[in-house]
Amino acid sequence: MGHMRTAAAIAMALVLAGCAGQLNGAHGNWYSKYGLSAPKQGRVIICHGFGCHLRGVVNFSRSDRAELASILERGKESPVAERQALSKAVQWYETVVGRRVGSSGDVGGLDMANAGVAGQMDCIDESTNTTSLLLLAEQDGLLRYHRTAHPIARGFLLDGRYPHASATIVENETGQAFVVDSWIRANAERPDIMTVEKWFATRPSI
Repeated sequence: MGHMRTAAAIAMALVLAGCAGQLNGAHGNWYSKYGLSAPKQGRVIICHGFGCHLRGVVNFSRSDRAELASILERGKESPVAERQALSKAVQWYETVVGRRVGSSGDVGGLDMANAGVAGQMDCIDESTNTTSLLLLAEQDGLLRYHRTAHPIARGFLLDGRYPHASATIVENETGQAFVVDSWIRANAERPDIMTVEKWFATRPSI
């Protein structure tokens, strides 16, 4: 039993070491991988249809961005408060995007029957879209306590589970990384925001 625990600890250490490498990657590399450009001046390319197979463009107006700023202002007191505000921001963002690209009916979790269906999103779509929101907020100077990091992945090659990816943030003062994972739930529902260590240890029922 002790040997099994030791082996599991070593495996987790290797996974987290790989995670650190992912987090430090350049955002541009993620977007280039899928033939996309990062958000710029409020223009965001939204992925859907699984694996960014389908794309839509959403232009966030000054009014939209003022609303986002108002949501994130609620997190000004602490890193914990900012993560709570980011959760609300993801819900707002997915509501706006849902209306404009037709993804309001996106279901949560593993739904391979919807692969290629317009408006449905897998974890690659969700990771990309959430990263775009985080970068949009960062570009507008709305994040006080966190920075946007490169998306991370867990799964077959890393730890023997079904492949899954998530957007991430890093707390500036502590260097602690968190996932911002909206894939597990339906459109505009509350995302999971948790440490990457907890995320890697989680085996959701999907």
